[in-house]
Amino acid sequence: VQLQASGGGLVQAGDSLRLSCAAYGRTFSRDAMGWFRQAPGKEREFVAAITWSGVTTSYVDSVKGRFTISKDNAKSTVYLQMNSLKPEDTAVYYCAADPSFNELLRGPMSPRYWGQGTQVTVSS
Repeated sequence: VQLQASGGGLVQAGDSLRLSCAAYGRTFSRDAMGWFRQAPGKEREFVAAITWSGVTTSYVDSVKGRFTISKDNAKSTVYLQMNSLKPEDTAVYYCAADPSFNELLRGPMSPRYWGQGTQVTVSS
């Protein structure tokens, strides 16, 4: 079981990035998937999650209206479209998956599957 995140980079404030997370070795079509992030010196925090059907999403308040999570079950891939990036969005972003959407919402200790991180750096 493997989750592989990509798409991070160095951008300026106001720019956009799209993160991708592809799942291998398991059918994730029935799993909820999400994104977490960890800034230097801070704890890992929840960013966004989406149910297996894609119907329901949830976001941390600080990214609402700027980030959009989506899921392509045929490709076992989840995306995080990040617009209007701010320096405070700088962090390592991790994707996660769990059979339960609510487990993703509980915080970074709960998800069953994790991908490696991808660095997002936003300069002012």
